[in-house]
Amino acid sequence: MAWLEITVHTTADSIDDTAAMLTAAGFQELVLEDQNQFEDFLEENRACWDYIDEELQQKLQGLSHIKLYLEDTQEAELSRLKALIESKSLSMTVETMPDTDWENSWQEHYPAVEVGQKLIVLPYWLESSDESGRIPIILDPGLTFGTGAHPSTQMVMEAMEERVTAGSHCLDLGSGSGILSITALRLGAKSATGVDIDPKAEDIARENAAYNGFAAPEFSACTGDVTADKRLMGRLQTQEYDTVLVNIVADVIIHLAPTLPAFLQQHSTLICSGILDTRLHDVTAALEKAGLTVIETKSKEDWRCVIAKKYAL
Repeated sequence: MAWLEITVHTTADSIDDTAAMLTAAGFQELVLEDQNQFEDFLEENRACWDYIDEELQQKLQGLSHIKLYLEDTQEAELSRLKALIESKSLSMTVETMPDTDWENSWQEHYPAVEVGQKLIVLPYWLESSDESGRIPIILDPGLTFGTGAHPSTQMVMEAMEERVTAGSHCLDLGSGSGILSITALRLGAKSATGVDIDPKAEDIARENAAYNGFAAPEFSACTGDVTADKRLMGRLQTQEYDTVLVNIVADVIIHLAPTLPAFLQQHSTLICSGILDTRLHDVTAALEKAGLTVIETKSKEDWRCVIAKKYAL
């Protein structure tokens, strides 16, 4: 079965009204692409990002249109849509999409990723075919952030190869997919605890841990903000951690900095990543102000990873 991709060309001022019109006419599952709405979203969520893909920004430059899809056999619906668009003095373009296995084609975008000297991140459907001899980190990469492809995540995993020891305990703040917690367990840690403010991440991390054969008490996941939830903070502090991981963005690390020493012992190691080079000084200054000592900085592309201790060596 082939599909038609229909693009309705509109303006930023009328895109919402046009979408409402199409919905009222029975056309569902609309995709809105609008530069102004994209920029508004970024501004409203500024605390959650440090970097925006330039290629994506360029693609959205000046754009304001709506996409929808019909089967190539739906000739009557296509004619009805065309008449509706013309009645509103709008225009549209129609492209035939290639006959593709859409249900599974997205998997092509998630190949195995070798990380560091020992690790390989594998989508679950590639587990049985892996012959690399590396330590596998098995994930469902379609679920949430944290697939091992990003430089910030890779730097944390490389630092973990060097520092996570058998029998150690790990705390993963901003755990997302659970990739770093799973990595710690694969490297021999006795336990790993993942914390994320997104309640969906808790179940996702547990599911990914299960792909790797881990469950409670080895792996545990919870939802909350350690800077605001005193009960969660107290519960987490009942365990001493050898490694604390924070792979988020600079502003969140800075916000967390005063809280982090509470999770660290003198022997513990803090690994922070997700830091653009332009924000490195801000992050290291916040960590030092909180009483931590930066002992190493890793670099990969425009990203930085900071390793710190609670006390100076």
